Amino acid sequence: MNKFIVYGFIFLLVLTVDSAAQSPSKPTTFLLNADFLRTNKAKIKAGDQTLVQAAKRLIADADKTLKHATYTVTAKSKTPPSGDKHDYMSVGPYWWPDSTKPNGLPYIRKDGQVNPDRFAINDATYLKNLCDDVELLAVAYYFSDDEKYARRAADLLRVWFLNTDSKMNPNLNYGQAIPGITDGRGIGLIDSRAFAKLADAVQLLRGSSVWTPGDHAALQNWFRQFLDWMLTSPIGKDEEDEHNNHGTYYDFQSIGLALFTDNKTLARQIIEQKTMKRIESQLKADGSQPHELARTLSWNYSVMNLQGFFGIALLAENVQIDLWNYETATGKSVKKAFLWLLPYAEGKKTWEHQQIKAIHTEEFQPLATVASAKYKIAEPAFSSGHQQKENSLFILTNSLF
Repeated sequence: MNKFIVYGFIFLLVLTVDSAAQSPSKPTTFLLNADFLRTNKAKIKAGDQTLVQAAKRLIADADKTLKHATYTVTAKSKTPPSGDKHDYMSVGPYWWPDSTKPNGLPYIRKDGQVNPDRFAINDATYLKNLCDDVELLAVAYYFSDDEKYARRAADLLRVWFLNTDSKMNPNLNYGQAIPGITDGRGIGLIDSRAFAKLADAVQLLRGSSVWTPGDHAALQNWFRQFLDWMLTSPIGKDEEDEHNNHGTYYDFQSIGLALFTDNKTLARQIIEQKTMKRIESQLKADGSQPHELARTLSWNYSVMNLQGFFGIALLAENVQIDLWNYETATGKSVKKAFLWLLPYAEGKKTWEHQQIKAIHTEEFQPLATVASAKYKIAEPAFSSGHQQKENSLFILTNSLF
């Protein structure tokens, strides 16, 4: 063979290998858009100033997170009815002492009004902070390749889920208790809805030297146990039967955890057998959400529930199901739910349903950003939407949660 051809082939081979080495790898996320992440990482390396500045802000936020306390369910001062502090425990947010009773029991409901005494037990706050911190640290690691962010995320995960002396038991038997009525309820599962986000963020840690295959397998095992509890326990089954945002986020969690534990068959079954029925039962043909509109915070819950359906639609892409354009036999769809809320977010219509707190239309912008891509429509402008546009995590990931 001509030596110039041989040298030329070797040169092209080296060039190809070098190019591949320089190209950001595609992460194995199932909720965050892996192609979007990889494209943004490449743009940052190429000097895109908008993304470079967003990445700097993200790293600054991650650096602050490094100083946060380590979270564990065993730190609470109260002990669950089981006698085991490893069991998660919380109190329903909208339940208050009955002033007409000497001991305040049983508690009474005030929808939309949070009882600050709920925060005397820190498990709910710690769980939320854990999920937020792990996501931020994992994204910071992905874009910076700095192991210190992966190391801190790994430490947080081990303490909450894996270490014998501090880990949470894989159940929510005592979630959203009502003093004087019940020690735990199915709707307590809404407390752990961010587990799907956390599990997805863990995918960004794979390949890091500080998050080992053994760590990953152990966390998958924990979530398999938790998912089994969700699907089979009386409390889990009770939440499955809910016909509002609680049912939506039950599906969101269970589908996300099924994907994290490599069970695509289960993920598909949940979407086809549960989520599609929820679209029928929760929405009207015009796109309105009657169960959420009945609440005292009707705007908040309508947006929150649609966010849950959007999250499920993103997860469904992993099993080749298109929920974005799915429509029931009676003409109900996630798309119509989005289009029904849109003019209120844009200020073109006035919200006429009960809303005991101020409406923040910027909360709708992540939904609009995702919808503009999925439905090939122009992204609408919001009068107060600048807050989300300045969010570095949102800019870099388009994260809905």
